[in-house]
Amino acid sequence: MPSKENNDTTQELLSKAGHQTQESEFFNPIPEGYIKGRHKYVVVLGTVMSGLGKGIFSSSLAKLLKDKGLTIAPIKMEGYLNIDSGTLNPYRHGEVFVLDDGLETDMDLGTYERMLDQNLTRDNYTTSGQIYRTVLDRERSGGYLGRDVQMIPHVTGEVKYRLRELALKQQADVVFIEVGGTVGDYENSFYIEALRELAFEEGERSVAFVALTYVIEPPALGEQKSKPAQLGLKKLMEAGIQPDMIAVRAQSPVEATACQKIAMFSNVPIKRVFSMHDRSSIYTIPDSMREGGLDREVLSILKLHDRVDAVHEDKSRVSWRQYVKMLTTKRKHKVKLGITGKYASLRDAYASIDKAIEHCGTHLNVDIDVDWFDTTQIAPEQIPAAIDSFNAIVVPGGFGHRGTESKIACVKYCRENKVPYLGICLGFQMAVVEHARNVCGMSSAASTEFDQESEFPVIDILPEQKKIEGLGGNMRLGGKDVLIKENTLAAKLYGDHYTHQPHANGFTVRERFRHRYEVDPNYIEKLEAKGLIFSGRHPEQPIMQFLELPLDVHPYFIGAQFHPELTSRPLNPQPMFMGLIAAAIKHANPNLTTNEISPRWLIENIRTAGKPA
Repeated sequence: MPSKENNDTTQELLSKAGHQTQESEFFNPIPEGYIKGRHKYVVVLGTVMSGLGKGIFSSSLAKLLKDKGLTIAPIKMEGYLNIDSGTLNPYRHGEVFVLDDGLETDMDLGTYERMLDQNLTRDNYTTSGQIYRTVLDRERSGGYLGRDVQMIPHVTGEVKYRLRELALKQQADVVFIEVGGTVGDYENSFYIEALRELAFEEGERSVAFVALTYVIEPPALGEQKSKPAQLGLKKLMEAGIQPDMIAVRAQSPVEATACQKIAMFSNVPIKRVFSMHDRSSIYTIPDSMREGGLDREVLSILKLHDRVDAVHEDKSRVSWRQYVKMLTTKRKHKVKLGITGKYASLRDAYASIDKAIEHCGTHLNVDIDVDWFDTTQIAPEQIPAAIDSFNAIVVPGGFGHRGTESKIACVKYCRENKVPYLGICLGFQMAVVEHARNVCGMSSAASTEFDQESEFPVIDILPEQKKIEGLGGNMRLGGKDVLIKENTLAAKLYGDHYTHQPHANGFTVRERFRHRYEVDPNYIEKLEAKGLIFSGRHPEQPIMQFLELPLDVHPYFIGAQFHPELTSRPLNPQPMFMGLIAAAIKHANPNLTTNEISPRWLIENIRTAGKPA
């Protein structure tokens, strides 16, 4: 029997439908409390081809406006039907970036978080799958009674509603909208139509359209050609959108003649055509944009000059310029870092690790020669010779059995030869397995992810943990508090240089997780009795989240069940990576003092990591 509550809901919907009329074709859902004109929008679209760096451009421009004291809310709108990015192959779509609230998203969300230095939420990301699901669920529940549900106005109406809701929720002065894919793709066409409608409904000076395009330079010709860019922009204008600004991608600075042709063809003033050519680091782009006046042009288009906080801008520019100066200065030190990646041939699969290393190299004044190598292509017995030249090793996260025995061999080599080591997620688990096998005498120790019949399943999915975390069959995702034990390497790294909260048994920090398997609590006592220190754990349950070796045993050996790379920022580098690179400098230069490595990041108890005789 239907419940009284369901009957009341049905009657309410039928009553509303009975009073609706079909006299107007406008369908313009607006969140309660939304004030037209209070929020502005910058739309970033790509032409010619994908992979132009829309996220880099959009986040850089957003940073310039945030530096002026404006509140920024970015959103990435993907065309694929997946609900999130969790199941996407890194070879096809780069790394999966996990937000603090647990949503698995596109790697561009990581670019926004790093550039803007702010945590994003699931409201800052959507896919076609999410949009269609919402519309279809609403249709099934009677939300469109009296109407035939169509792409226009209902699907486009849902897009507009989400954008306005984001602006309202995050009290944004400016919402930056990045549309995934390329203008002309079938899967993102309804986004483009929705944005055309948004500009029409919000009125003049409310929406600015920025088009990214590409100028080719065929080696045989020796000159830049803008025809593909012109045709790509024509496609955008055919969709009813007149770009207000154009960013031109190219390998080298775009020539004046190419910019002039693009400006003339697209009806965009030449001062609003910007050369976004390749640079040594994305972090130099905001200053280049500022020098080109793009921030002022956006303020003019959206009529936002009166919201600028000049004092805030001056402070922000000083700190950022200091970072860029360090970034572009010749380095004092040099180290060689090895990273064991299953997707080593595609750097985007580990984009956050790449950036975390760049942040540390800048702050520690060191040139880091990163060598990504695929452990699926190297036998365990070949590992010592393969990694002998490295000053530090990172074993990152991953899934699947392939290459794990060679990763364990990497851990063993680092432990025995005092090479600085950082294990992330799977790298943390492999360190536990290696210690169990080679120190504790559990020769067949393994993870049940790879060996269901192991005699010593030191890594496992535990039913009580799934119940505690509410996992069901899913992964443990998003930001979680980690309790760090005092007087440990982890405490030394996080204690003075990272936001933390006091706790009766130490202090807690917040880090982001993406995993299914844990250290089996039945083995914790045995592992610790043989020298392994679990220096961080769940604040209430026996879930291990940090491990390390004593500093009098190893100069720098640490692992994390979480993903520290996801929270590294240019002006606030991640402590575990900072410690690793500092230890790598000492490994490369055993006679250096800590102060010679970096007066700004004093890690007193990390000992010289010279190779054993």
